[in-house]
Amino acid sequence: MKNRFLLILLAGLLCAARASADEGMWLPSLIGNRIEDMRSKGFRLTAEDIYSINRASLKDAIVHFGGGCTGELVSDRGLLLTNHHCGYSQIQSHSSVEHDYLTDGFWAMSPEQELPNPGLTVSFLVRMEDVTGKVLKGVKADDDEAARRAKMGANIERITEKATEKGRYRASVEALYYGNQYFLFVYNVYRDVRLVAAPPSSIGKFGGDTDNWMWPRHTGDFSVFRVYADKNNDPADYSPDNVPYRPKRHFTVSTRGVSEGDFTMIYGFPGTTREYVTSDYVDYTLNFADPVKIGLRTRRLDVISAAQQADARTRIQYASKHANIANAWKKWQGESLGLARLGTVGKKRAYEERFQQWARSRAEYADVLPELRKAYAEWRPYAEAYDYFSEAFSAIELNTPAAVMAAAAKAGTAEGAAARVASFYKNYDKDIDRTIAEAMLAEYLEHVPARFVPAHLTQAVAEAGGVKQYVAFVYQNSALTSEAMFRAATANETSVADAMRSDPFMTLYTAFRRMFEESVREPYVAGNAAINALYSRYMRALMEFDTERTFYPDANSTLRVAYGRVGGYRPNDGVYHRHYTTLDGIIEKDDPTVYDYDIPQSLRDIYASKEYGRWGVECDGRVTVPVAFIASNHTTGGNSGSPVLDADGRLLGINFDRTWVSTMSDIEFDPEICRNIAVDIRYVLFVIDKIGGAGYLIDEMTLAE
Repeated sequence: MKNRFLLILLAGLLCAARASADEGMWLPSLIGNRIEDMRSKGFRLTAEDIYSINRASLKDAIVHFGGGCTGELVSDRGLLLTNHHCGYSQIQSHSSVEHDYLTDGFWAMSPEQELPNPGLTVSFLVRMEDVTGKVLKGVKADDDEAARRAKMGANIERITEKATEKGRYRASVEALYYGNQYFLFVYNVYRDVRLVAAPPSSIGKFGGDTDNWMWPRHTGDFSVFRVYADKNNDPADYSPDNVPYRPKRHFTVSTRGVSEGDFTMIYGFPGTTREYVTSDYVDYTLNFADPVKIGLRTRRLDVISAAQQADARTRIQYASKHANIANAWKKWQGESLGLARLGTVGKKRAYEERFQQWARSRAEYADVLPELRKAYAEWRPYAEAYDYFSEAFSAIELNTPAAVMAAAAKAGTAEGAAARVASFYKNYDKDIDRTIAEAMLAEYLEHVPARFVPAHLTQAVAEAGGVKQYVAFVYQNSALTSEAMFRAATANETSVADAMRSDPFMTLYTAFRRMFEESVREPYVAGNAAINALYSRYMRALMEFDTERTFYPDANSTLRVAYGRVGGYRPNDGVYHRHYTTLDGIIEKDDPTVYDYDIPQSLRDIYASKEYGRWGVECDGRVTVPVAFIASNHTTGGNSGSPVLDADGRLLGINFDRTWVSTMSDIEFDPEICRNIAVDIRYVLFVIDKIGGAGYLIDEMTLAE
């Protein structure tokens, strides 16, 4: 069975090179299977140039930045580029009213001014290896699921333990094609990463939530960090004695620019895609999950936005939180519109009908689709409760110190509890959280079935006379609402025990966690496991059924290659969006009365004087500065900060977004309109030079026309 699937998979990868669409996120170690297609579209390098374990290759210039984004090295002294929004929490953590780096930007003019970021890491992929045979060693066809998982778990533990080389590396084994293939990924993790530069948010986050996921886009979404190592070039904790990391490879920066139809390649760590899910999952996403999550986050954003507009300190405190909430909130809106426009549910149902007709005569696959539908029906009530728990109750910020207190009580020691929440209180506003808690608990009580509502909450709200009165009582009496009271409540084991018994929010937290663990989490996880086990068989069946289809593994935060072309698109009838934007568009949007559109005066002055230096280009009969461009590369979350490369592997830009009508590409990719958005590297260099006055950073880079 296993060998037959691998033969089918290999055949699918080999014939996939004939596919003409730009869909797909490909494993670098197997990119040789795509080179013929890449060359037909203009690529001029080899598979060994992209990925090699024998010599320096493009992979050695790429990092997993902070675990959720991508970054790229652009100098032989560890200089790293990523997105402004990827470095946003670090920029925000260094900001204050007195030193507002969010508003004013930050530019280190010497190594001594570079700012350390405790906890921030970057990971270099050392190698990847197909370990399917090793993972499945000893697993028998008649093993039940528990025995199968136990054997595989033990095998994976042995594989990763050996790969870490006694702690030198970090290693993980990841499943592809729903567990039909397994790959080992080995990383070298660097722990001293310092902030070097960031443009003002009015450049790095220009347009804010209004322009997020939109095109045309005029956002200079970049920030600059530097990776440090010990004197042997190995990972080390922060130390003044550390030196800039010396990479095996860094990217040459192309200042040539882009033209319609140019080959482009994305190299990064895409997060999650679900290309092969059935109509049941898409229906749940489109008709329940997205609408519910959008509605709940809208309530939260309204509260935070009003508070930010009223107070500068609050604007800084909640800047990163607002951005994190709003990013997925708007993405889900675009995803819903895209899935509805494409009719994805209907198309998948029609595809599944054809599949089922084929599967009826095959004993191994005849029942897999009906069983998937049954499993989804059983899973759905728990998934709905899970979404409400995650987006309503968990949205209450007091959950953070409550979790620390609960952990202290469980461990029987309060040591370090106060230190673990110090940064939380720096960016916490009791009134904002109370207003959000009132809205979220009201939504939860109104929409969630009684069996998923803690009895304590129902009783407490009734006794208080309503949600508003209950929440007011909690926030007036909980020790978690201020750092001083939290420190008193965690001063020792006795005070923690007393607080656990008497604190009103801890009582609510404990009741919710108990209900969640007993009534939601276990059946939700079990349902997911059952569904994924069925998908493993369904995936094998699809490859036998649909021999003309291009199959690539779903994204799972491992290093991938995607490629396409620079090009505009038609989002609606009679509308065409060209492939680039310029500084002229920034000036058109400039509005000093709106924070997200109030550009630095220095940028206005440069535009007025047209003193662009070497970054000016002629466009439509005038000289301007390019800002952003779009291409048909298949991307998703995690590709933020990924390098956009030309046919020679040179850096053209930094990926930072998709167009709003592209966000359904996590489920269905439409090559006609799906576009990734990148900040043009020439705009990055222009801002560093002309706005930051940090031309010495450009001197570090290798530039090519």
